[in-house]
Amino acid sequence: MRASFVFSEVIIGLRRNITMTIAMILTTAISLGLLGGGLLIVRMIDKMQLIYSDKVQVMVSLTDDISTNDKNCSSQICSSLLQQVRGSTNVEAVTFENRDHTYERFKQLFAANPELVKLTRPESLPASLQVKLVDPSKSAALVKAFTGKPGVRDVNDQGVFLQRFFGVLDSFRFLTFSIALVQATAAVLLISNTIQVSAFTRRTEVGIMRLVGATRWYTQLPFLIEAVVAGLIGSLIGVIGLGVLKAVFIDRALEGPIASGVLPRLDLLDVLAVSPILVLVAGGISAITGYITLRLYVRL
Repeated sequence: MRASFVFSEVIIGLRRNITMTIAMILTTAISLGLLGGGLLIVRMIDKMQLIYSDKVQVMVSLTDDISTNDKNCSSQICSSLLQQVRGSTNVEAVTFENRDHTYERFKQLFAANPELVKLTRPESLPASLQVKLVDPSKSAALVKAFTGKPGVRDVNDQGVFLQRFFGVLDSFRFLTFSIALVQATAAVLLISNTIQVSAFTRRTEVGIMRLVGATRWYTQLPFLIEAVVAGLIGSLIGVIGLGVLKAVFIDRALEGPIASGVLPRLDLLDVLAVSPILVLVAGGISAITGYITLRLYVRL
């Protein structure tokens, strides 16, 4: 089999059906870009779980009179609460944080949003007991035990908030994957149609090749390579687009939460990490679709 002949046929086929080829490449690029976006969200969730798994706490917020007058938890009510929390089951450590420390931590956390810091006064932030649990999944008992106690304003389980936040991210990831699946279906149909049109336009020369002894595989290979080449080009465009989207939009839109440490930073290494998956998916789908189309719908 002459490789030069096969590749020349591939180039001719791509150029002859240029509009359908471009449509196939762009559709593939969009679907793989959405798939890559979903994979980046997965990586962000994984990083956040690693960051917050050891930091999940129950915060026992204290009433205004304790927050205002007790700077070191020396009053009877505050010290009693502190001892009760320390003596509770499933508690690993307890730290008292007065109003001044809470405000300083708030300023560090939202340093990227100075307007919010200016609008927030120390008096609006309560003193609290920061409770680290041995097993964060069993926080409900502690929340129930100290809700409504004297000196307690409210009890917040940060794990519940994180679960809700991860749920929102999971929903967004599911939506992204769903749209990517729809786009991938369109790409598969375009690949199939392109191969059929390409085979029809070259039916005469293929027929001559079969008459002089060319095997069916030899006549089908250029069409199969056309599909794979178009898919790989689409995957490369999708990877480049994903990198541009991350740099131009995602980094800017999430600049505040990333700078304050609320969200982990996604860098170009994360894009490079998902790129081989996108290339393999593009090549695999194109090859399988091309093979099935040639076997079922094209008689060469």
